[in-house]
Amino acid sequence: MKKLFILAAAALLNTAAFAQTTWNSDKAHSRLQFTITHLAVSDVDGEFKDFSATVVATKPDFSDAKFTMTATASSVNTANDQRDGHLKSGDFFDVANFPTLTFVSTGISKGSAANRYKLNGNLTLHGVTRAVSFELWYRGTITNPMSKADDAGFQVTGTIKRSDFGFGSKYGSPMLSDEVTVKANGEFAKAN
Repeated sequence: MKKLFILAAAALLNTAAFAQTTWNSDKAHSRLQFTITHLAVSDVDGEFKDFSATVVATKPDFSDAKFTMTATASSVNTANDQRDGHLKSGDFFDVANFPTLTFVSTGISKGSAANRYKLNGNLTLHGVTRAVSFELWYRGTITNPMSKADDAGFQVTGTIKRSDFGFGSKYGSPMLSDEVTVKANGEFAKAN
């Protein structure tokens, strides 16, 4: 009977230690931004006002994390109404035909520094899906003093090429750079 109890306790501890945990982005404390170079002399910044992201992991250092993100293309905002309208048109995001852009991670590997990772995944933009890689910085987990729940922070940075997605193909370089810098800062609340 004692052996059975010890085996049951060990199994329970093992399950608890490797339980899958889901974390959801906190909209008030998360941003999805991009930067593109205009006429080879000026950077233009933008963001998506409506997006959500989820992280699922079993390890406390998030070294096995799986990330998903969905953004509403029509929520693009560059602080210029005329430019935003053009970006929503068929020349760029074509929001009528491609209302969302998504990212689904396919793998994560440790980087050269603590809490730094390489995040690989599939990005779907303008109806085209391509494999991409980003740098991921796990900024830590804390107990939120307001909600008393666990919050985790992440920053994702990297570069994609417009040409890989057939995005804005009427506007070549140097009018608009092919490379677009992506930066996402996210605060995630533990869901379970």
